[in-house]
Parts: sequence; C-alpha cells; structure tokens
Amino acid sequence: MSFLTRIIGTLAKFPPAETYDLIVERDLKVPMPDGVVLLADRYAPRGRENLPIILVRCCYGRRGFFGMFFGRLVAERGYQVVVQSTRGTFGSGGIFEPFIHEHDDGLATVAWLKQQPWFSGAFATNGPSYLGLVQWAIAREAGPELKAMAIQVSTSEFRGQTYMGGSYALDTTLSWTHMMANQERPARALLSQLTARRKLKPLFMHLPLRDLDKLADGEHAPFFQTWLEQRPADDPYWKSQDFSDTVKDVKVPINMVSGWYDIFLPWTLRDYAALRAAGQRPYLTIGPWAHASMELMDTGVRESLAWFRAYLYNDHSQLRKSPVRIFVTGANEWRDLADWPPAGRRHERWHLQPGGGLAPEISPASPPDHYRYDPADPTPAVSGPVLAGNSMPTGNRELEARPDVLTYTSAPLASDLEVIGPVRVELFARSSLQHTDFFARLCDVDARGKSLNVCDALLRVEAGQQPVTADGCWQLSIDLWPTAHRFRRGHRLRLQVSSGAHPRYARNTGSGEPLATATKLVIADQEIYHDPEHPSSIELPVSE
Repeated sequence: MSFLTRIIGTLAKFPPAETYDLIVERDLKVPMPDGVVLLADRYAPRGRENLPIILVRCCYGRRGFFGMFFGRLVAERGYQVVVQSTRGTFGSGGIFEPFIHEHDDGLATVAWLKQQPWFSGAFATNGPSYLGLVQWAIAREAGPELKAMAIQVSTSEFRGQTYMGGSYALDTTLSWTHMMANQERPARALLSQLTARRKLKPLFMHLPLRDLDKLADGEHAPFFQTWLEQRPADDPYWKSQDFSDTVKDVKVPINMVSGWYDIFLPWTLRDYAALRAAGQRPYLTIGPWAHASMELMDTGVRESLAWFRAYLYNDHSQLRKSPVRIFVTGANEWRDLADWPPAGRRHERWHLQPGGGLAPEISPASPPDHYRYDPADPTPAVSGPVLAGNSMPTGNRELEARPDVLTYTSAPLASDLEVIGPVRVELFARSSLQHTDFFARLCDVDARGKSLNVCDALLRVEAGQQPVTADGCWQLSIDLWPTAHRFRRGHRLRLQVSSGAHPRYARNTGSGEPLATATKLVIADQEIYHDPEHPSSIELPVSE
C-alpha cells in the first residue's frame, strides 16, 4: 500500500510523507442518539500520540478512493484521520436520506470523537461536494476543538443547485441518483460508471420525469421523487438541511476550492461573501476545473494539507500570502487577489443590436428578433456545469446554427478585454406562453470563428412573477456563472439567447403542469427586444 501512496503522492505533488507506517482501525462503531450505529475507519501514524484529527464524513464509502485520498494519504503526513460512512451507506445503520441527518449525526460523531482516548483536543474537517455540506452542517456548533475546515466544490445548501434559475437540474440529479443506487456493489458500480451516460441519455427525453429513477435503476428513489415536487425554499424539507444562515456565525478558519465549471460555484461564492461580510478571512481557490476534475481533487488535498499545517500545527510557512487565487482562462494564468470579486472593476454594458450585433451603444429603434422553442426537440446543452459528462468549454458551432438559438456578436476587439467577476444579462422579452425559459450564454469567438462558451445560466419564467415594462414586456435579469476570462485582441464577444439547455436543465414543457407529472408539450414563440425602450444587454465586470 505504501508503494501506491508514494506514487499517488508524487504525481499529485503532495508534500513529503512523514511516515508510511500507519495503524488502521476498521469499522469503529459510532452510536447516534436514536440508536443507529455509524461505522468509521481510523488511520494514524504508528507510535505517535496526541496528533490532531481530521474528520471526513462520506456517503461514497470510507475505503477505496475516499479512504485512500482523504484518509491514508493525509494520515501519512502527520494526522489521525477518521473517515466515517454517513447514515444508510456502506454498513452504517439507518436509511440514506440525503442531507436530512447530517446536522444531528455530525454533532453526535463529534461528541463521540471527543470521548476517544486518542482524541488530542483538536480536530479539523475535510472533503468535497457532499463531504463539504456535512462540514457546514456542524460548523457553528462543533465546539472550540474544531480548528479548521477545508471544503472543496461544495456549499452550505444544495437546494440552489437543484433548482438552478427556478428550473430543475435534471442531468445532475438523475446522474447522482443512478450513481447512489449502484455504488455499494463493486462490479455493478464499475459497470454503471462506464455505461451511465449511454444508459441515461435516452431517459432524459422521457416524460413524465417521475418515471426516470425507476427506469434507470428498477425502483424509485424517495429523495429523487421529493426533489421533483419542487418544494419552496421555506419548506421544512429544505429548511432542515439549509445551513446558509449559519455561515456568518462560523469563526473557524476555512479553505475553499472550486472550479469555474463546478455545479456549486455560485453558491460557494455566496458562502465566501457571507464569511467576508462577517469579518472572516477565508482562503479561496478557483481553477479551470469541473466538479469531478482530478486536478481539482489534487489541488484540494494540497490546499487542505497546508491549511491544516497552519491551524493545527501553527506552521503557516506553506500558506500563500494572498487569500484568493484564481485561474484566468483565455490568459491561461494564475492570479493572486486580495478578495473576490477583485476591487477596481467597472461594469460595462454591451447591448444587443439589430442584425445580430453586440456593442456598447444602445440599439437604435428596431423590431424584435423571433425564434420558436419546441420542447419536443429541446435546445440541447452543449457542455456547461454538470455532475457527470462534459462540463468544459467546447465548440458551439452546431448549437448556434439551430433556429431556436439567437446570437449577438461584437466586432473584433481592438485590445484584450478581461472579464472577472459576476456576469449579468438583462433581456426584454415576450412569449406566446405563460410558462417558459430563457437561457443566456457568453462565448469567446476567435479569429477563425470558433465559439467557445465562457459562462451561462437559465431563468424559468412564469407570467405574473417577473417585472413587466409599461408596454407589457418581461424585463428579465439572468445571473450567469461567475468567470475570470481574457478575451484576446481580435476575438469577438458573443451572446447566445435561447430557451433551453436540455438535459442540464429540465425542459420547460410550456404547459404549466407540475414538474414530476408533466407530459403535454406546448411550443413557445419567443421575442427578444433591442431598442431604446428595451435595451437588452450583457453586463461585464472589466478592468478600469
């Protein structure tokens, strides 16, 4: 095993191991207040006492990849690591209900940890995605013994990602449901990983959506069915697992790592902003990565090791000086910042023009542009942040050739233009329907005409729920994924406008029927306005 960890540690550029001689205790029983018993494994350097502890609570297994990457490899660098399987997974008792028990079970686990003879008086938490939410679940109440947190590609609540822009994250939720249904049977888990995209692709077109989990895995997943109910944010189901209100109260030093193409990025940055507003100084790293990028995982572990060294051993020598580090795409360079978003930015508006133009000037009087959205042939998602599949920028030529996609393109840039920060699109629009979607995407078009997506988002629209102009137009604000991108001289900006990105976002059937049971498909005739009274635009944070 030490031979394997030596290779992984070298390839991942981890700091040198202190020892490869570990004590490994398997299946430690951790009792919960309701009588359920959770199982945990403990990794510890042999012959050393009073080492700080890293707690990792995981729904994906406490051995295999997670045991190796977040257990053994970390323990070899001078820590005790406890990797616990969350309720209802990998031998832990109870029923797996995503997010529901993580507050109570997490605090009970911390209480148990503090009673162990090998508890040193200090611990930290670590992990990505679901393993990050469980950290937020206990952060405010874990006690003074909690000295540091390292959170990768995660956030303090998962509802926002589930209902992005008011739509439903169909690709990500079904992919995750399928993965969870198969993960505990090794042969089946491997097969499902290899065949998931091929198996799920035809299912994404099936209606009603409530059938999909059973079609994928032979039985319904109660949590998938619950999510399809689209319960509001103040519903008790979501309130019990939403820890965003507690972020401001967390005083523990926090290290956060994300990617520009991660499914949780906007909510990670919201957590960062809440910490900053409360006077905290978290560290933030954002790279050119998707949710499951291996390079992101390597970076996350390296960052966490430096963080734990600083706050569990009082050795800050491995920490970088700047609290924020971002990768600027287009420029292909890392940049250190004092904060996010960076100071010294101005917001520049580029307005939609007649004939498919995009320019800083407001459009002259001109008729609106039209397109027809047919949910029977939904506008496809061409990359963009998803759990599985391609999240990275890719060519948009075929997408932009579709009749249900409008494009607005600038003249070639006279000089480089850096866009760093949150991006917003404001559209003045009409629809023949009361229920519809609008999708906006910013692209970088090079001198050869290749159009690569930079950032995007979708907004689900219902009549009576959006601001309306005096003449009855919807005035829509769409917050795109944050970005840090350099548009090079000679390149052009392009804004796409359409009404879907399926199956990343569940298609809007146009019927107004409930998400879970909708089957009726209604075509939408859409209008996008660009004139002095309806100045549709994209707002870009650019350098002064």
